[in-house]
Amino acid sequence: MKCRVTLIAAFATLAATAFFSTRTQAEPNQVKYIAPGVWFREGDMEQGHCNNVIIEMKDYLLVVDANYPSGARLTMADCKRISSKPVKYIFDTHHHGDHLYGNSVWTETGATTLAYIGVAEELKRYEPARWQSSAKSRKDVGELNRPAPEPPKETFDKSPYILKDSSREVRFYHFGWAHTRGDAMVYLPKEHILCTGDAVVNGPYNNTADANIGNWPNVIRAAGQKLNVEQVLPGHGVPGVKELLEAQAQYLTELYKGVQSGIAAGKSAEDITPTLKFAESAKKWAGTGLATQVKHAYEEISQKKPHGDLPH
Repeated sequence: MKCRVTLIAAFATLAATAFFSTRTQAEPNQVKYIAPGVWFREGDMEQGHCNNVIIEMKDYLLVVDANYPSGARLTMADCKRISSKPVKYIFDTHHHGDHLYGNSVWTETGATTLAYIGVAEELKRYEPARWQSSAKSRKDVGELNRPAPEPPKETFDKSPYILKDSSREVRFYHFGWAHTRGDAMVYLPKEHILCTGDAVVNGPYNNTADANIGNWPNVIRAAGQKLNVEQVLPGHGVPGVKELLEAQAQYLTELYKGVQSGIAAGKSAEDITPTLKFAESAKKWAGTGLATQVKHAYEEISQKKPHGDLPH
């Protein structure tokens, strides 16, 4: 009997692996099996969606990031395909719309949204203006008929915050101001998996508007040094391994230092952009948004304040 149960479990794992395939190239709206009870759902960036991570606990599911409302509904459908367990928690890694504006879609089903306290504080700084602007351009936001985004129902201010049951432990860490002031990451200590939100992305998807660009590499390196990471599940782009952390940190370091040198030489942000050189391992982060990132770094360095503290 024991052998039969073991075989059934093995076939179930194989079936899950086959159904939620292990592709390495970009596959929007596909669900990738990462480890037993852990799945990575790649968001469709043409729709503005972020990635989601689905984590199975003993009696429920936990989802990393609420997504936009339309992304939330797609992720919800995949959760139902994966498991009959209810989604109990949604973890908002930060306050941006593609990671949080779907909050009310999830809470209407009985889920609880959870975030680091800094996420709620950022919402007070930037909302409802951003929500109202988004509602004019995005049907999925506008049709909710809300005056503002729904903030997380529960917050924590001590890091790490831990959820644990007989099947798994999940830790939520805040390492400092990087992509946003409220950035937090999700870590699975047994599986050595780190879900980074947009503190780490895999490719040219960095948004520096609300960032502390100078401190961002320190946050990434702190996570890599403190945690035993083997797999990295980013907020945008495909999954990676631990080296992904240092590659993005290197890109941001080189961006910042390059802009510093340009300022010292009396150059404008426009003149600095084409002169920047990046190591081979960091080149793929320099995409069409590079000029904007240079502008933000220029403003941060010139005004001696994190860019997220400047009017924008």
